[in-house]
Amino acid sequence: MIGYNETIEEFLAQHSADVEEAVRKAAAAEIMPRFRQLAEDEVDQKNGPHDLVTDADRLAEQYLTEALGPLLPGSVVVGEEAVHANPASYDAIRGDAPVWIIDPVDGTRQFVHGDTGFCTLVALAHRGVLLASWTYAPALDQLATAIRGQGAYLDGERLHSGAPEPGRDLEVATSHPDYTTDEQKHALLGLWTDGVRPRACGSAGLEYLAVARGELDATAFSWEAAWDHAAGLLLVEEAGGAHLTRAGEPFRITGGNVLPFTTARDAATARRVRELLSGAA
Repeated sequence: MIGYNETIEEFLAQHSADVEEAVRKAAAAEIMPRFRQLAEDEVDQKNGPHDLVTDADRLAEQYLTEALGPLLPGSVVVGEEAVHANPASYDAIRGDAPVWIIDPVDGTRQFVHGDTGFCTLVALAHRGVLLASWTYAPALDQLATAIRGQGAYLDGERLHSGAPEPGRDLEVATSHPDYTTDEQKHALLGLWTDGVRPRACGSAGLEYLAVARGELDATAFSWEAAWDHAAGLLLVEEAGGAHLTRAGEPFRITGGNVLPFTTARDAATARRVRELLSGAA
């Protein structure tokens, strides 16, 4: 089995550019040719009208699976569309092998509607620890990357999330009500208070990028699917941000989190949002 402290770090030092190339090529080959060109039979619903999948999702995930798996011998791939077809494959996130976590088109609804607010998300994790991430917005030609302990970057420039300006309302992107339980809806209502300006989220990956850039103060999400969160969580961490569940613990990609959870520009903001979600403020 590949050792965390040595072999994977060496792999990232040698092959991060190869991962970036694979992400860019997948988008160029399978996503962008279909952007604003989708035929009706190329779009399906998975779990309802807000949960869409397209040929671009399926084919880009296939491309990345075939490209990334062989790059790191012994690794496995957990992709959103493969898990939809075989839910048991999600268990690999909790296994001993290094795992590639892929969301081929994060923000499929935006993609279908011809909006540029979508991205491709790839993260590498091992035994629940996030090691590296790639967030690529192909319609905007923006690529954000992070490697644990080495910082977060957007198109080669270091990202610093900073802290919200004192006295200004916190802007918080929140889950769509369709994806929340009654208990989670009640928790999210804590954000409707003086000093906070909640709004519905778009692509989760791009919301995390906005936090890492200091353009958004926090998120408050109510679902655990690792492909939506893994890349962004590491990006925000490496930019100086923090994340907490309602239980006051960092979010775990392996599951079992008390939801909703927040990811924020700094630790103080994460604590503030967590208090509001927990009814402690």
